[in-house]
Parts: sequence; structure tokens; C-alpha cells
Amino acid sequence: MAVTNLTADADVFTSNAFLVTGAETTLVDPGADPAIVDALRARVDTLDRIVVTHQDSDHVDQLGAVVEAFDPAVYTAAEHPHRTHTLASGDELLVGDETVRVVETPGHADDHVSLVGSDALYSGDVVVYADGAFDDGSFGRTDRPYQSRERLIESIERLIDVTPASVAALYPGHGPSYEGDVRAVLDRALERAERREPKYD
Repeated sequence: MAVTNLTADADVFTSNAFLVTGAETTLVDPGADPAIVDALRARVDTLDRIVVTHQDSDHVDQLGAVVEAFDPAVYTAAEHPHRTHTLASGDELLVGDETVRVVETPGHADDHVSLVGSDALYSGDVVVYADGAFDDGSFGRTDRPYQSRERLIESIERLIDVTPASVAALYPGHGPSYEGDVRAVLDRALERAERREPKYD
């Protein structure tokens, strides 16, 4: 199984878009980069499924274009015109070759889910490795009216509870991926979120 961030060098503001090859070739978040279809076509002939962590525009703007090009199954927690399968906490599905568990992780977005496997965590925007606010363990913004720092803290706590020690790869919605002690990154993100200070000036 290989994981490739197709939007790592994008010229537009977009989420990370992780192509995971294997038994069920999966795209975790299609992102907002119009070049995503060409990037996919350069690497795969077929795409089995798209899994959406949440429906902020930087994560789903190119969903329709990818569906038109590849006709994959589409998994989302909230309603979407292209949805073929509903994600709910506790669901299990294959991402590449790895079975992951769906965990509801609201706070940054009401419909946010994360995907927890035995080797990898796809955390969307709830926890990121590094951003403009913190390195080595940060968290999604919660300063907009529809967001909640308290719910995000609960979501990080939930991820800490369910993420096994064997997980050694973190694939977040923004910024670099991380290989190493993922649970330690989660712990640092939680400690920083619990300060309840503004994340950005």
C-alpha cells in the first residue's frame, strides 16, 4: 500500500488529497486543486472510492470532477449530491489495503470524521502535525461561529482513546504528513487545544 499526497505542490489553497493504492484504491479528500484529475490519471486507471473527512470547500471543491472522471463510490458523513455511502462512527472500510475505523470528530466541522487504522491515522483538520501556529502537534481552527473548541477537544480525546500504539503514520488535512509516535503528536495537540488560547493572532 502506498500513500501519495496529490496536492502537496498545489498552486491553490486546498486540503491534502491522499491517494491510497491497494485492494481498494481510495482518495481521502479530493481537495480544491483543479489539477487533481490529471494527477490521478497519471497514477491510476481506476479509483474505487473517495472518503471525505468533512465538507469544507477546500476539501471537496473537486469532488464532482473526480466523480465524473472515475465514477467511484463516495463516502461522506453529511448529505452530498454525490454521496453513495454514509459514514457513521464505528463503520469499518478498506482504504488501500488497510481496514480503518470511522470516528466522529466534530469541532472544526460538524460532519468531521477521522479514519483510524492499525498503521495509519487520517485526521482531516482535527489534528495536524505542523502549521503556522504549532509544530509537532497542532489542531484545527475553531474561531468561526459554527465551530467549537470544546467539541474539538473531546474529539482529540476520542482519537487518543481509539488510536492504537501501532499507528506510526499521520495523514492530516493540511501541512506535512508524519511518521513516528503519532499518539505523542495527539497528546501535544490536545495540550495546546486545552489552553483555549486563540490559535492565530
